[in-house]
Amino acid sequence: MSQQEKSLFMTFLMTPDMANFSGHVHGGVILKLLDQVAYACAARYCKSYVVTASLDQVIFKEPIRVGELVTFKANVNFVGRTSMEIGIKVIAENLTASEEPRHTNSCYFTMVARREDGSAFVVPPLVIETEVERRLFEAGKMRKEMRQEIMERNKTLHVGIPD
Repeated sequence: MSQQEKSLFMTFLMTPDMANFSGHVHGGVILKLLDQVAYACAARYCKSYVVTASLDQVIFKEPIRVGELVTFKANVNFVGRTSMEIGIKVIAENLTASEEPRHTNSCYFTMVARREDGSAFVVPPLVIETEVERRLFEAGKMRKEMRQEIMERNKTLHVGIPD
């Protein structure tokens, strides 16, 4: 059996065209890059086309500046039948200062595998090899259950509310 490709690092230089009015990198630019990284990580893992099903717990801890090198550390945390949770940690690094690299944000994507015709594609089960991977898997499983519970509660709360 070949080794699973569960992790992916992608690094981008933050350029002036990515800036918002305050001179920091626009949150929307970071969200787009996050989606691309999640896609690359999930598609590489399952060797299939994937689509974004959800994104949650996007927490912007501090701004990213133009000129910084930003590394997106993605990992397949949890695998269901056709879906995968991809956790991404974002690290910004000022190349011209002696500052330590900063953890600027994190989030979790749910990516769903699809065939070219759009039908569901069953993904390979995740092989857990370390204690860290086991903990990430359990946390991903818990988040999936929480997402399902939130969706059910929202559905109940919105009964009778017009569109």
